[in-house]
Amino acid sequence: MNSPDNGATEPLVRMRQIRKAYGAHTVLDGVDLEVDTGEVVVLIGPSGAGKSTLLRCINGLERIDSGEILIDGRPLRYEEKALNLVRRQVGMVFQHFNLWPHKSVLDNVMTAPVRVAGREREEARATATRLLEQVGLGQFADRYPASLSGGQQQRVAIARALAMRPMVMLFDEPTSALDPELVGEVLAVMRDLAEAGTTMAVVTHEMRFARSVADRIVLMADGGIAEQGSPAQVLDEPGSERGRAFLRQVERV
Repeated sequence: MNSPDNGATEPLVRMRQIRKAYGAHTVLDGVDLEVDTGEVVVLIGPSGAGKSTLLRCINGLERIDSGEILIDGRPLRYEEKALNLVRRQVGMVFQHFNLWPHKSVLDNVMTAPVRVAGREREEARATATRLLEQVGLGQFADRYPASLSGGQQQRVAIARALAMRPMVMLFDEPTSALDPELVGEVLAVMRDLAEAGTTMAVVTHEMRFARSVADRIVLMADGGIAEQGSPAQVLDEPGSERGRAFLRQVERV
């Protein structure tokens, strides 16, 4: 777990009064959130609270209805060129792996840096090889996704996101599609990233993981932030009835 640089004058991610609705259903209702450089922010809360939508808004996959998002001090714009830049700066790992089945593991990791970021193939290959070693999959570089377990595929997806050298990594329930015995290997990689000082915003239902890696836990409910604070504050002494209700429900599972 890392402490953010309190001397920083500008959060890496700043969201102000974010509103997002699908038709008559309001998903985010005036949310304010900041993520500092080097900080690990974990979003928890009941299904439908808006956690995943919030992450998708940060990298422009969902367009907000009102409010403002700043990445490294620059407002998020929805022109194609601006969005492409943001998605190079903001890596995202989804519930499902979305790997290219016809490409090897190595090619899955190195393709975007070459095609999107314009890096030389040999540089991209060297980076991809290093990242696959980092996530414990160096020996599988020439394999294809179908030959890997779900946990291994998700680790490839993490390496692929890291290959773009993002300023912040977003994780949207990255273990929810995995069999229980495979969850630990993915969380171990994420824990290593957190300990290395990677700026991260993570949606998860894994409470023990949240407690061990988070600098700050944000509990969302009903389209807003019910409370936020250190893991001890939010998980041990929640200050809101909504937080207490959610944690009682989690304890029953």
